[in-house]
Amino acid sequence: MNSADILIGIDAGTSVIKSVAFDTRGRQIAVASVRNEYRTGAGGMATQDMVRTWCDCAQSLRVLAEKVPGLAERTLAVSVTAQGDGTWLVDAENRAFTDAWIWLDARAAPTVRDLNGSYLSRKRFEATGTGLNACQQGSQLAHMAKHEPALLARADCAMHCKDWLYLNLTGVRATDPSEACFTFGNFRTRRYEDSVIEALGLTAHRSLLPDIVDGSQVAHPLSVEAARMTGLKAGTPVSLAYVDMVMTALGAGVHTGEEGVACSVIGSTGVHMRSVAADRVYLNPEGTGYVIALPIPGRVTQVQSNMAATLNLDWLLNLAADLLTSAGLTSNLSDLVPKVDQWLAQSPTGQLLYHPYISEAGERGPFVDAHARASFVGLSYQHRFPDLVRAVVEGLGMAMRDCYNAMGPLPNELRLSGGAARSPQIRAILAASLGASVRVSAREEAGAAGAAMMAAVANGIYDSMDACIADWVSPLLGDVEAAKAELTSRYSDLFTEYREVRESLSGVWGRLVSQQHPSSSEYSKSQVSDSDQRSASELKGAKE
Repeated sequence: MNSADILIGIDAGTSVIKSVAFDTRGRQIAVASVRNEYRTGAGGMATQDMVRTWCDCAQSLRVLAEKVPGLAERTLAVSVTAQGDGTWLVDAENRAFTDAWIWLDARAAPTVRDLNGSYLSRKRFEATGTGLNACQQGSQLAHMAKHEPALLARADCAMHCKDWLYLNLTGVRATDPSEACFTFGNFRTRRYEDSVIEALGLTAHRSLLPDIVDGSQVAHPLSVEAARMTGLKAGTPVSLAYVDMVMTALGAGVHTGEEGVACSVIGSTGVHMRSVAADRVYLNPEGTGYVIALPIPGRVTQVQSNMAATLNLDWLLNLAADLLTSAGLTSNLSDLVPKVDQWLAQSPTGQLLYHPYISEAGERGPFVDAHARASFVGLSYQHRFPDLVRAVVEGLGMAMRDCYNAMGPLPNELRLSGGAARSPQIRAILAASLGASVRVSAREEAGAAGAAMMAAVANGIYDSMDACIADWVSPLLGDVEAAKAELTSRYSDLFTEYREVRESLSGVWGRLVSQQHPSSSEYSKSQVSDSDQRSASELKGAKE
């Protein structure tokens, strides 16, 4: 008799790798987390040890086994997702010979500028639906081809993080339709497209790209070596899930069958997504954002992502903590986070403008500007700290609306995920910023759940992803919270002012950055510290 009753979803983030056990109807049983590390360096370098990342992944499964009795015998299937973008190279023997360039790496920025100036740039965008930036594998491979050809001469396959972990779990080289197509293919066909590869200048390196495999339809057995390292049984089916952004959206409710629904993850960064039919995608004139396939026939997610979301709140609260400490009053970020709702309640609506571009990497959605910087507009002597807190949160709402504007019509309903969604005041501000109702998912580990859902469909527990969503996602969505009409009206006016100021400041940002960093005319630093990744403003709940 088969006693297998557990699905494991692996979610390998930039700084934390999680393995999560679910029962076959989506109930979370246990989670195991292992910290992952990355290094930053000169010129925007951000790399990760590939072997260490695999070992950390295997360790997370061993830790999970300590929490779930009989895990190996009870595991029906495993699925793996991970951080998106980046370049994970292997040689002909499937061995890592260099550190991975991860999504935070900015070394390819000059190459992106050159590629975006090509006459083929718009054609590439119309196929992929995705704006080119330095974090993507296509940009990074193009940069390596020009500046570090020895790397590509030794490489036999270019993978993403989840692909690398899948290789170690199964011995199979593969990538999934989501990352393959927003980087090198066409979101309509879910296949590589030669014109895109040509636009990136990578025709000579086409052989580096692995086969595309849909993990909701195909699984491969866990290898004997991987079984030894993880403690699971050899032969256990393993699915290659889609990229973590899409898996998180899937688990949090981006697609439950209704039109006009969107999903935003408000954590250190802000990720804004909507599910649309592939033939109804809006490709904006600026050529920004992502179009990423969903594991549902004919459906994709349109994505725009802010470089910094709650990091803006971290900055302000850390500033307050520093002032309190200097006055002899011991305080830190964790002490101040619970007071945010109180400060929001004390401040009037829409009195200040704040542009939340606090990241040193500038902004990437819905516009790309490495020099973009945060600012308050409209300060007077009468304003106090609660007014600044409200302005920062309203700025997050304006940035979110800016992103959804670039994807077509504003949504009617917003599903929120991330730690900030736990705040009633923040939810109300975000809802009114879009004029949309809000629902919050009770799903704790949405990314791992999305991955496990892939395995559930691949192994016949459900005959379709829509059927799986009905059990795993819809029941966990909270009550509808309607946007307040008077707040919506004020924020509609505020957004007009927000955009006007944002567009007028673009030239100023560049001049300020060049003055701050006179030795580097190409300054476009893209580094997020490990402490940022663990920021307390994620309210102990957002995805790392």
